[in-house]
Amino acid sequence: MRQMRNEKRKVTDEGELKAIVEACQTVRLGVIDEEGMFIVPMSFGYEWDADDAEAFCSTSANAPAACSDAEEPVAHLTLWLHSAGEGRKADAFRANGAGGAPVAIEMDCEDGVIEGPYACKYSYAFRSIMGSGRIFAIENGEDKVYGLTKIMEHLAPGAPTAFGPGIIERVSVWRVEVDHLTGKRRELKVSAPKDGEK
Repeated sequence: MRQMRNEKRKVTDEGELKAIVEACQTVRLGVIDEEGMFIVPMSFGYEWDADDAEAFCSTSANAPAACSDAEEPVAHLTLWLHSAGEGRKADAFRANGAGGAPVAIEMDCEDGVIEGPYACKYSYAFRSIMGSGRIFAIENGEDKVYGLTKIMEHLAPGAPTAFGPGIIERVSVWRVEVDHLTGKRRELKVSAPKDGEK
């Protein structure tokens, strides 16, 4: 896997990586079908399994990409998504059947404008996660409820997680197993007040 060009912005701390995922509300999935590449933004829930990291790195078919550039195995990230069962993205997600469809993921937090003395010195502070993996359709009713509950726990903590009649049968639930991820940040610089300013 190609190394990040600006290493000083790379996030390697597991706690900070998880905090970025927790702070984000939307994940963007890149996928390809017979019409070409496209990106779809989706709400998500997640599982961050630190205990599974070492086993995943030793058994995953994509273990070199997932683990070779880290001194310690990064926790394994699973994303839970939901959508209607028809449409372009649903068809693309199901294209490979039980083997899962390859996807790229991206999520980011906007932390504010970084000001400068002139236009080219302006920038933007952010935290982001990028990665790749495979997406799988969930067919079992109990697994659907589990995935939908994870979404509710992330987006609306403490909200009721009871689902109305017929909802589980109608909704499509998806699971993304992230084989490789990287984190990146640019911190917001706060200028010290000038003399006489509060």
